[in-house]
Amino acid sequence: MRLLGRFRRTTTDCRAVGRRLQSYLDGELDDRRRDDIAAHLEACRDCGLELTTYRAVKESLARERPPAAVDVLDRLRSFGEQLTAGEGDDPHV
Repeated sequence: MRLLGRFRRTTTDCRAVGRRLQSYLDGELDDRRRDDIAAHLEACRDCGLELTTYRAVKESLARERPPAAVDVLDRLRSFGEQLTAGEGDDPHV
């Protein structure tokens, strides 16, 4: 992010943001982590686009279906974490 002609560095990298993005959207992070991720999202176009996509999917699901069971949400979150960790690349795993 550019502030008064200077670039603001964030201490959170893209991989860390990817691992916590769902928790960020769900409001489950402490203030420091939330602020770090928010700063990174402002500075990183790729992560900002990923956030926009997650929000659109979340809003679409909320409009179309009744709330999912907790175990379903846990499985989806686990799957997302595996993808960001590079563990979900092989469909046969």
